[in-house]
Amino acid sequence: MALRNILTNDINFLHKKSKDITDFGDKLNEFLDDMVQTLHSRKDAVGLAAPQVGVLRRVAVIDVGDGVVELINPVIVNSVGEQISKEGCLSFPNIYKTVKRPNFVKVRSLNRAAEEVFFEGSGLFARALCHEIDHLSGIVFLDIAEVEEGEDDV
Repeated sequence: MALRNILTNDINFLHKKSKDITDFGDKLNEFLDDMVQTLHSRKDAVGLAAPQVGVLRRVAVIDVGDGVVELINPVIVNSVGEQISKEGCLSFPNIYKTVKRPNFVKVRSLNRAAEEVFFEGSGLFARALCHEIDHLSGIVFLDIAEVEEGEDDV
């Protein structure tokens, strides 16, 4: 396993869309292990998407405190409600903006064995799922942040 460098403030690269994973095996497993190690090396981080480490593939990892969730080619299949909260991103250090997200999401994904799996979550987990899946589509939280009069970066 190895720590990956996280791209910071590289809006042009992060706006690129990622490609689906088609090859499953040792190389993907090693990459997922690196992603988890990189995520866990950062204080207060809950998610990391492959584009954030310079890889345009549809892979992300999330850990909101209940264990690691690995997402390969994820798709949101259902969302309900809304939550509005400040959000940050490892790729944009020390910037926090108000973002509206669904309060509940259901995601279809693949696991390391290329088997279909589903994840359901609300609150912070739903927010993290949406944030990381957005990265895979070339969307960063700054693109969808709510504009508030007098709001400053925190």
